[in-house]
Amino acid sequence: MSFPDIRTRRLGLTAIAAVMAVAVVGTAAAQSMVIRSTGPSASKYPTGAKLKPTDKLTLVAGDKVVLMQAGKTRTLSGPGTFGATGAIASSQSMGTTVSRMLAKGPTMRSRGGFSRGPGEQAPADIRAPNLWLLDYRDAGTFCVTDPASLILWRPHMDSDELLKIERADKSATVAFIEGANFRKWPTDVMPVQYGVDYRLSGAGLAAPVTVRFAALANAPDTVEGSVDMLMAKGCTPQLNRLVDTMSDSEAAGG
Repeated sequence: MSFPDIRTRRLGLTAIAAVMAVAVVGTAAAQSMVIRSTGPSASKYPTGAKLKPTDKLTLVAGDKVVLMQAGKTRTLSGPGTFGATGAIASSQSMGTTVSRMLAKGPTMRSRGGFSRGPGEQAPADIRAPNLWLLDYRDAGTFCVTDPASLILWRPHMDSDELLKIERADKSATVAFIEGANFRKWPTDVMPVQYGVDYRLSGAGLAAPVTVRFAALANAPDTVEGSVDMLMAKGCTPQLNRLVDTMSDSEAAGG
């Protein structure tokens, strides 16, 4: 075989390898993950399930499945049969609201609340604008990136309120003042401990709420990483907040 033939053959093999690599990356990127599943078929498509591009989802009336693919969501509602993957334009970017939700280092300069009239309740769907703000209405496990700077958040800011925090061995009270959504967790008298139940009451809560904390060394930079981490740690309130924000962004067209 002559030298030109050898070089041509090598170039051909290199091109084939490049095409195969692109195909593999494209296949991986097309995979979907279930990030919320409700309805009669929820057990068939549990949260966290990874789906191959060829998988089909058969949903009945009352089913709703939210899939994440390439950092975007697709919401499927039954009845019907749906492919696990769908076309997502590569030019789509993460919505501003979702980006703000994932931002590290929330501060009390951020705003995100609701002013209500006399006797008017704050809408239930008002969400904290960042994953790392502790919405004290949400019971369950909360992932903490920096215990020393943990911040409490409430959905309204039109009155003075007292939030009582109780642990088995001590208690503390946090005062929210009119015009503010935020208060720092009282780390000086009630340091954050992991795996310990905290009972929160007052401050507009209809009933006491129990939360506990899970340690998180580093907050992921991506939607996919955040979803995986929140699932692994069992931080369901934050996962729900992120999924709701992504779904809102999807409904608004990205």
